[in-house]
Amino acid sequence: MLIAFFVNDMEREFAGYTTTVLAHQAASRGHRVCYLTPSDFVLRPDDTLWVHGRFMPQKKYKDRQDFFDTMNGKTAKVEPLDMAEIDVLMLRSDPSLDAQAMPWAAEAGILFGREAAKRGVIVLNDPDSLGRAINKLYFQSFPVEARAETLITRHDDDIKAFAKKHGGQIILKPLQGSGGTGVFKLDPKNKANLNQMIEAIGRDGYVIAQAYVPAAKKGDIRFFLMNGRPLEIDGKYAALRRVQSKDDIRSNIHAGGTAEAVEIGETELKVAELIRPKLVADGMFLVGIDIVGDKILEVNVFSPGNLGSCSTMAGVDFSVPIIDAIERKVAIKAQYAQDFDNRHLATL
Repeated sequence: MLIAFFVNDMEREFAGYTTTVLAHQAASRGHRVCYLTPSDFVLRPDDTLWVHGRFMPQKKYKDRQDFFDTMNGKTAKVEPLDMAEIDVLMLRSDPSLDAQAMPWAAEAGILFGREAAKRGVIVLNDPDSLGRAINKLYFQSFPVEARAETLITRHDDDIKAFAKKHGGQIILKPLQGSGGTGVFKLDPKNKANLNQMIEAIGRDGYVIAQAYVPAAKKGDIRFFLMNGRPLEIDGKYAALRRVQSKDDIRSNIHAGGTAEAVEIGETELKVAELIRPKLVADGMFLVGIDIVGDKILEVNVFSPGNLGSCSTMAGVDFSVPIIDAIERKVAIKAQYAQDFDNRHLATL
């Protein structure tokens, strides 16, 4: 199997990233691996889609760090390749990282992912559905009982009325973004700063106002779902609790949060089941949901992180069932030829 991993750029990849974990697992099993970035696609005059892929040498790597160092070293070679020869394309970029500085790159994976799917490549997650999930408005399509009450607007008065309704305690964040960027918590202590918060977020677009869930004081739970169901091995779930630092309301690891082991119970499983039908219908193969109490605060369908930390805490390797599932999809496609479109095959 030849599997390509699409990322924002090589400079922003790290050995501990989920993408590296998955790529290393695939390479360890003897599969060919390559990396693609937004600049690497070529649609030729004969309508074939080619890529300039960064290929890893097929060898046994000592560990993930060795794999990562090799990927960024001189032995990794950039080679042209017909996209039709690639079995699986995993879209692992975060469009929000390029939205401001390189807007042309933000949706490159989605656009060329669609073209790859037309040419028989299995694209994960499904690019058509990712196109609809490019901002947090996608979150509103999940059942209302599974999410905190939310307002999306650019009008100050709407936000102020919403804040009053919720006792002056709400979360404010941009419609587009990730990693906790531009997230504010309004409470009685800082209510005088509401106008500045709205202005800071609103200069780049719509503002999301979300009811504050008190359970957030304990942090949120990052919970991986695969093929619409909780990712688990022998009853151990791919999940962790992200706890905010003392001087920050964000629990994202990149924003200074810390990771702790967590037990997944009926509440989290019920939330996961509530959103499962849509994830399956949309061809969302690998997803990271963020849960506080009995509510989901985020659904990360582009590049959910912390898989390696989940594995370390659980004492199992969650990349194994993920690559197992990808191998199974390739086998199904070979067995059934063109009977399944990409969106359905993505979650089989």
